[in-house]
Amino acid sequence: MNTTTILIVAVAVLAVLGAIVVLTAARRKDATGVLSRETRSRDTDADVKAKGRDYEREAVAARSTALAVPQSVAVAPFSPPDPEVIGVSRRQFFNRATITLFSAGLGGFGAAVISYLWKGAEGGFGSKINAGKLDDIIAGIRSNKGFLYLPEARAWLTEYPKESLAKAEAVYGRQAPVFTGMQAGIVALYQKCPHLGCRVPNCPTSQWFECPCHGSQYNRVGEKKGGPAPRGMDHFAVSINNGSVVIDTGAVFGGAAIGTNTTGQESEGPHCVGSTGGH
Repeated sequence: MNTTTILIVAVAVLAVLGAIVVLTAARRKDATGVLSRETRSRDTDADVKAKGRDYEREAVAARSTALAVPQSVAVAPFSPPDPEVIGVSRRQFFNRATITLFSAGLGGFGAAVISYLWKGAEGGFGSKINAGKLDDIIAGIRSNKGFLYLPEARAWLTEYPKESLAKAEAVYGRQAPVFTGMQAGIVALYQKCPHLGCRVPNCPTSQWFECPCHGSQYNRVGEKKGGPAPRGMDHFAVSINNGSVVIDTGAVFGGAAIGTNTTGQESEGPHCVGSTGGH
Protein backbone atom coordinates (compact mmCIF):
# COMPACT_ATOMS: atom_id res chain seq x y z
CA MET A 1 0.00 0.00 0.00
CA ASN A 2 1.21 3.40 -0.86
CA THR A 3 1.26 6.41 1.41
CA THR A 4 -1.95 7.99 0.06
CA THR A 5 -3.99 4.84 0.72
CA ILE A 6 -2.65 4.65 4.29
CA LEU A 7 -3.69 8.27 5.01
CA ILE A 8 -7.21 7.72 3.66
CA VAL A 9 -7.69 4.61 5.82
CA ALA A 10 -6.40 6.46 8.92
CA VAL A 11 -8.75 9.41 8.41
CA ALA A 12 -11.70 7.03 8.01
CA VAL A 13 -10.84 5.16 11.19
CA LEU A 14 -10.53 8.47 13.14
CA ALA A 15 -13.91 9.61 11.85
CA VAL A 16 -15.57 6.39 12.96
CA LEU A 17 -13.98 6.64 16.41
CA GLY A 18 -15.15 10.26 16.78
CA ALA A 19 -18.71 9.30 15.94
CA ILE A 20 -18.66 6.50 18.52
CA VAL A 21 -17.43 8.96 21.22
CA VAL A 22 -20.19 11.51 20.45
CA LEU A 23 -22.94 8.85 20.60
CA THR A 24 -21.64 7.51 23.89
CA ALA A 25 -21.58 10.97 25.51
CA ALA A 26 -25.13 11.72 24.37
CA ARG A 27 -26.42 8.52 25.93
CA ARG A 28 -24.70 9.29 29.23
CA LYS A 29 -26.32 12.77 29.33
CA ASP A 30 -29.78 11.30 28.86
CA ALA A 31 -29.07 8.79 31.55
CA THR A 32 -28.38 11.47 34.20
CA GLY A 33 -32.04 12.57 34.16
CA VAL A 34 -32.28 15.20 31.40
CA LEU A 35 -35.91 15.51 30.33
CA SER A 36 -36.92 15.24 26.73
CA ARG A 37 -38.19 18.24 24.75
CA GLU A 38 -41.83 17.09 24.77
CA THR A 39 -41.82 16.53 28.53
CA ARG A 40 -40.39 20.00 29.19
CA SER A 41 -43.00 21.59 26.87
CA ARG A 42 -45.92 19.90 28.68
CA ASP A 43 -44.61 21.00 32.11
CA THR A 44 -44.27 24.62 30.98
CA ASP A 45 -47.85 24.77 29.64
CA ALA A 46 -49.20 23.33 32.88
CA ASP A 47 -47.33 25.91 35.01
CA VAL A 48 -48.58 28.82 32.88
CA LYS A 49 -52.16 27.66 33.14
CA ALA A 50 -51.90 27.16 36.90
CA LYS A 51 -50.39 30.60 37.49
CA GLY A 52 -52.99 32.29 35.28
CA ARG A 53 -55.88 30.78 37.28
CA ASP A 54 -54.29 31.90 40.57
CA TYR A 55 -53.97 35.49 39.32
CA GLU A 56 -57.62 35.51 38.24
CA ARG A 57 -58.80 34.22 41.63
CA GLU A 58 -56.78 36.92 43.46
CA ALA A 59 -58.11 39.69 41.21
CA VAL A 60 -61.73 38.59 41.77
CA ALA A 61 -61.20 38.37 45.51
CA ALA A 62 -59.69 41.89 45.61
CA ARG A 63 -62.71 43.43 43.85
CA SER A 64 -65.41 44.93 46.03
CA THR A 65 -68.57 46.77 45.14
CA ALA A 66 -68.95 48.32 48.60
CA LEU A 67 -68.39 52.09 48.92
CA ALA A 68 -65.47 53.22 51.02
CA VAL A 69 -66.60 55.23 54.05
CA PRO A 70 -64.02 57.77 55.26
CA GLN A 71 -63.34 58.05 58.94
CA SER A 72 -64.94 61.02 60.67
CA VAL A 73 -62.52 63.77 61.69
CA ALA A 74 -63.50 65.98 64.60
CA VAL A 75 -62.45 69.69 64.49
CA ALA A 76 -60.15 70.50 67.40
CA PRO A 77 -61.18 73.58 69.45
CA PHE A 78 -58.98 76.73 69.04
CA SER A 79 -56.60 77.48 71.85
CA PRO A 80 -54.50 80.71 71.85
CA PRO A 81 -50.76 80.20 71.46
CA ASP A 82 -48.46 80.54 74.43
CA PRO A 83 -46.49 83.84 74.20
CA GLU A 84 -43.47 82.19 75.76
CA VAL A 85 -43.50 79.52 73.04
CA ILE A 86 -43.90 82.06 70.22
CA GLY A 87 -41.17 84.31 71.61
CA VAL A 88 -40.78 87.87 70.28
CA SER A 89 -43.39 89.18 67.84
CA ARG A 90 -42.44 91.06 64.67
CA ARG A 91 -43.41 94.43 66.12
CA GLN A 92 -41.51 93.77 69.34
CA PHE A 93 -38.45 92.76 67.34
CA PHE A 94 -38.41 95.99 65.32
CA ASN A 95 -39.08 98.13 68.39
CA ARG A 96 -36.25 96.55 70.33
CA ALA A 97 -33.91 96.70 67.34
CA THR A 98 -34.65 100.40 66.84
CA ILE A 99 -34.07 101.23 70.50
CA THR A 100 -30.86 99.18 70.58
CA LEU A 101 -29.41 100.80 67.46
CA PHE A 102 -30.39 104.29 68.61
CA SER A 103 -28.83 103.70 72.03
CA ALA A 104 -25.63 102.33 70.48
CA GLY A 105 -25.35 105.31 68.11
CA LEU A 106 -26.00 107.82 70.89
CA GLY A 107 -23.50 106.08 73.14
CA GLY A 108 -20.83 106.10 70.42
CA PHE A 109 -21.42 109.78 69.74
CA GLY A 110 -21.22 110.59 73.44
CA ALA A 111 -17.99 108.63 73.81
CA ALA A 112 -16.48 110.46 70.84
CA VAL A 113 -17.42 113.85 72.29
CA ILE A 114 -16.04 112.95 75.71
CA SER A 115 -12.79 111.64 74.22
CA TYR A 116 -12.44 114.83 72.18
CA LEU A 117 -13.03 117.10 75.17
CA TRP A 118 -11.12 114.99 77.66
CA LYS A 119 -7.71 116.31 78.60
CA GLY A 120 -5.21 113.52 78.29
CA ALA A 121 -2.93 112.83 81.21
CA GLU A 122 0.07 113.01 78.89
CA GLY A 123 -0.69 116.66 78.01
CA GLY A 124 -1.26 118.20 74.61
CA PHE A 125 -3.60 120.83 73.33
CA GLY A 126 -6.45 121.44 75.76
CA SER A 127 -4.25 120.89 78.82
CA LYS A 128 -1.52 122.76 80.66
CA ILE A 129 1.73 122.83 78.70
CA ASN A 130 5.15 123.63 80.12
CA ALA A 131 6.68 126.00 77.58
CA GLY A 132 10.10 126.19 79.25
CA LYS A 133 12.06 128.73 81.27
CA LEU A 134 10.87 132.33 81.09
CA ASP A 135 14.32 133.69 80.24
CA ASP A 136 14.74 131.13 77.44
CA ILE A 137 11.33 132.02 75.99
CA ILE A 138 12.08 135.76 75.94
CA ALA A 139 15.45 135.06 74.34
CA GLY A 140 13.71 132.86 71.74
CA ILE A 141 11.18 135.60 70.94
CA ARG A 142 13.92 138.15 70.38
CA SER A 143 16.04 135.80 68.28
CA ASN A 144 13.03 135.08 66.03
CA LYS A 145 12.41 138.79 65.38
CA GLY A 146 9.59 139.28 67.87
CA PHE A 147 7.56 136.06 67.36
CA LEU A 148 7.89 132.54 68.78
CA TYR A 149 5.49 129.76 67.72
CA LEU A 150 4.72 126.87 70.11
CA PRO A 151 3.17 124.02 68.04
CA GLU A 152 2.01 121.82 70.95
CA ALA A 153 0.05 124.78 72.37
CA ARG A 154 -1.07 126.13 68.97
CA ALA A 155 -0.01 129.48 70.30
CA TRP A 156 2.15 132.47 69.40
CA LEU A 157 4.37 133.85 72.15
CA THR A 158 5.37 137.51 71.95
CA GLU A 159 7.01 139.95 74.34
CA TYR A 160 4.92 142.50 76.17
CA PRO A 161 6.64 145.83 76.90
CA LYS A 162 6.83 146.67 80.62
CA GLU A 163 6.20 150.35 80.00
CA SER A 164 2.68 149.53 78.77
CA LEU A 165 1.56 147.58 81.84
CA ALA A 166 -0.47 150.48 83.23
CA LYS A 167 -2.64 150.57 80.10
CA ALA A 168 -2.77 146.77 79.98
CA GLU A 169 -4.12 146.60 83.52
CA ALA A 170 -7.07 148.78 82.55
CA VAL A 171 -7.94 146.48 79.62
CA TYR A 172 -6.83 143.01 80.80
CA GLY A 173 -7.02 143.43 84.56
CA ARG A 174 -10.17 141.34 84.74
CA GLN A 175 -8.41 138.52 82.92
CA ALA A 176 -5.95 137.78 85.71
CA PRO A 177 -4.23 134.75 84.04
CA VAL A 178 -3.63 136.88 80.90
CA PHE A 179 -2.37 139.92 82.84
CA THR A 180 -0.06 137.66 84.91
CA GLY A 181 1.77 136.71 81.73
CA MET A 182 2.01 140.35 80.64
CA GLN A 183 3.55 141.24 83.99
CA ALA A 184 6.12 138.50 83.35
CA GLY A 185 6.81 140.08 79.96
CA ILE A 186 5.00 137.68 77.55
CA VAL A 187 1.59 137.03 76.00
CA ALA A 188 0.27 133.71 74.65
CA LEU A 189 -2.05 134.20 71.66
CA TYR A 190 -4.30 131.51 70.14
CA GLN A 191 -3.27 130.95 66.51
CA LYS A 192 -6.87 131.04 65.18
CA CYS A 193 -8.30 134.21 63.71
CA PRO A 194 -11.44 135.31 65.62
CA HIS A 195 -13.11 136.02 62.26
CA LEU A 196 -13.46 132.56 60.67
CA GLY A 197 -10.82 130.48 62.45
CA CYS A 198 -7.95 130.64 59.92
CA ARG A 199 -4.44 130.17 61.25
CA VAL A 200 -2.87 133.62 61.54
CA PRO A 201 0.85 133.93 60.65
CA ASN A 202 3.17 136.77 61.57
CA CYS A 203 4.40 139.32 59.03
CA PRO A 204 8.14 139.94 59.52
CA THR A 205 8.06 143.28 57.66
CA SER A 206 5.10 144.95 59.38
CA GLN A 207 5.74 143.16 62.71
CA TRP A 208 2.03 142.42 62.92
CA PHE A 209 -0.11 139.31 62.66
CA GLU A 210 -1.90 139.29 59.29
CA CYS A 211 -4.59 136.73 58.37
CA PRO A 212 -4.26 135.48 54.75
CA CYS A 213 -7.95 134.48 54.53
CA HIS A 214 -9.71 137.86 54.77
CA GLY A 215 -6.96 140.33 55.70
CA SER A 216 -7.58 140.83 59.43
CA GLN A 217 -4.53 142.49 61.08
CA TYR A 218 -3.33 142.56 64.69
CA ASN A 219 -0.37 144.20 66.39
CA ARG A 220 2.36 142.19 68.06
CA VAL A 221 0.32 141.58 71.24
CA GLY A 222 -2.83 140.55 69.33
CA GLU A 223 -4.85 143.77 69.41
CA LYS A 224 -6.91 144.31 66.26
CA LYS A 225 -5.62 146.88 63.74
CA GLY A 226 -7.72 146.18 60.66
CA GLY A 227 -9.92 143.74 58.73
CA PRO A 228 -13.28 142.08 59.43
CA ALA A 229 -12.36 140.37 62.73
CA PRO A 230 -14.84 141.18 65.55
CA ARG A 231 -12.11 141.56 68.22
CA GLY A 232 -8.44 141.05 68.92
CA MET A 233 -6.74 137.62 68.98
CA ASP A 234 -7.76 135.35 71.85
CA HIS A 235 -5.36 134.75 74.77
CA PHE A 236 -4.36 131.66 76.74
CA ALA A 237 -3.90 131.71 80.52
CA VAL A 238 -0.25 132.02 81.54
CA SER A 239 1.34 131.17 84.88
CA ILE A 240 4.94 131.15 86.11
CA ASN A 241 6.01 128.19 88.26
CA ASN A 242 9.60 128.21 89.57
CA GLY A 243 10.76 130.27 86.62
CA SER A 244 8.96 128.07 84.05
CA VAL A 245 6.12 129.28 81.86
CA VAL A 246 2.97 127.13 81.91
CA ILE A 247 0.35 127.78 79.24
CA ASP A 248 -3.16 126.50 79.97
CA THR A 249 -4.60 125.82 76.52
CA GLY A 250 -7.86 124.73 78.15
CA ALA A 251 -8.50 128.30 79.34
CA VAL A 252 -9.13 130.68 76.41
CA PHE A 253 -9.89 134.37 76.99
CA GLY A 254 -11.50 136.57 74.36
CA GLY A 255 -9.37 139.20 72.66
CA ALA A 256 -9.54 142.92 73.36
CA ALA A 257 -12.29 145.03 71.84
CA ILE A 258 -11.84 146.81 68.51
CA GLY A 259 -9.84 150.02 68.91
CA THR A 260 -7.65 148.75 71.76
CA ASN A 261 -3.96 149.61 71.38
CA THR A 262 -2.19 149.39 74.75
CA THR A 263 1.33 149.28 73.26
CA GLY A 264 0.85 151.98 70.61
CA GLN A 265 2.66 149.83 68.05
CA GLU A 266 2.07 150.76 64.43
CA SER A 267 3.14 148.99 61.27
CA GLU A 268 6.94 148.88 61.04
CA GLY A 269 7.11 148.05 57.34
CA PRO A 270 5.16 146.77 54.31
CA HIS A 271 2.16 144.59 54.96
CA CYS A 272 2.18 140.93 53.93
CA VAL A 273 -1.59 140.89 53.28
CA GLY A 274 -3.48 143.86 51.80
CA SER A 275 -3.41 147.13 53.69
CA THR A 276 -4.70 148.42 57.00
CA GLY A 277 -8.47 148.27 57.22
CA GLY A 278 -8.84 146.19 54.03
CA HIS A 279 -10.96 143.05 53.77
